[in-house]
Amino acid sequence: MMTLLSHNKLAVALVGILIAAGAWYVFSDSPQTNTLLSSDADLVESEAEKGIVETLLTLRAVSLSGTIFSDTAFGALKDFGTQIVQEPVGRPNPFAPRGAATTTGSSGSQVITPKKP
Repeated sequence: MMTLLSHNKLAVALVGILIAAGAWYVFSDSPQTNTLLSSDADLVESEAEKGIVETLLTLRAVSLSGTIFSDTAFGALKDFGTQIVQEPVGRPNPFAPRGAATTTGSSGSQVITPKKP
């Protein structure tokens, strides 16, 4: 019985050591991993910044002198838009029953009075 208990203690201690080593490995920070990740992120950001700078420099080179308006191609453009037709305005209170008169009270609130038959 004593040998069985001593073997179990040894197994429990061994499992405990393995769990502690695994936890230490998982939760310990590796400085090499962080530097690689941060340098990759810096590289991506710097490439994106270069693209933005190039776009801004291209836009700076564009000049808006207004000569396009005197071009015959611009004059040949046609407007295919439609005119907006004025619609009649709805009721002052769309939630009031039909035929009811809506008036404004002294406190600024609306008072609904039903139409007399």
